[in-house]
Amino acid sequence: MLLRSLFIGALLCGGATLALAQNPGAPLTIVVPYPAGGPLDTAARLLADGAKAQLGAIAVENKPGAGGNTGAELVAKSPKGSNQLLMGAVATHAVNPWLYKSFPYNPIKDFKPLVLVARTPNVLVMNAEQAKKLSINTTADLVQYLKKNPDQLKYGSGGNGSIGHIAAEMFKSLTNTKMGHTPFQGSAPALAALTSGQVGLVFDNLASALPHIQSGKFKALGVTTLSRDKALPDVPSINDSVQGFNVSTWFGLFAPASLPDADARRYANAFTAVMQSAPGKAGLQKMGISPEELSLDGFSQFVKSEYNKYEFLIKAAKIKIN
Repeated sequence: MLLRSLFIGALLCGGATLALAQNPGAPLTIVVPYPAGGPLDTAARLLADGAKAQLGAIAVENKPGAGGNTGAELVAKSPKGSNQLLMGAVATHAVNPWLYKSFPYNPIKDFKPLVLVARTPNVLVMNAEQAKKLSINTTADLVQYLKKNPDQLKYGSGGNGSIGHIAAEMFKSLTNTKMGHTPFQGSAPALAALTSGQVGLVFDNLASALPHIQSGKFKALGVTTLSRDKALPDVPSINDSVQGFNVSTWFGLFAPASLPDADARRYANAFTAVMQSAPGKAGLQKMGISPEELSLDGFSQFVKSEYNKYEFLIKAAKIKIN
């Protein structure tokens, strides 16, 4: 009887430990390390709504700051059972570690990649009226203008260390041109500044810039990947005019490294199902995004390769945070 009681007690203790690790009673929260309204925020809310039938209510919280580092650090250092996920991105997991002297988390060891949500080019955009006024219709026109008028245009970005910042600095380096930098807290205010004329150009991700391009407010000069994008088939690659230019953005869901593998599989399957559903595909396509299929180990290998890639690019271009 004593042995049986000890055995049952051990099972109960083991169950309590498992419950603490998974914390099934607490709702999931997706932390978006950028302000509301951007593509990561929009995608997070789409996934949270679509996965609630399988995973229960899912909250979305915006924790912007330090180019995405603030929100990412919050999830990286969250206690076991906190049930926090991160909508991480190329900046938080591949770019920022090479820009900041004192980096607050390890993007490889502190996270468990779940699913890649999107890979999309950035697009170089100008205010359409200003581009017309300056007779800038192509990337080559812009380069010519900048060489003749150094520091006459400022570029905006979603913040120091954002992929838009990296793209612009690479552009300056490869074209030997000069532009000032005005960082903002996220993509939305950077695009608002471009609309108002506060800045002259922005390298923004296609998902958030596309509606402004389609409305005619912005002039798209080029996409940042080596090939054209089907959402903008008439817009050439910047690499056609600036050899060696190749930058893309991506984002996906990450869990803290402490999340049990079984939960990681369950979350990855649920979010993948949303992305592949008809409503999920429609929601992503509105943003100019095609659903991705990388999850778990495949996504993990992709993140590691991007981490190594941007180490090389950032060091070669000698890009540093101001």
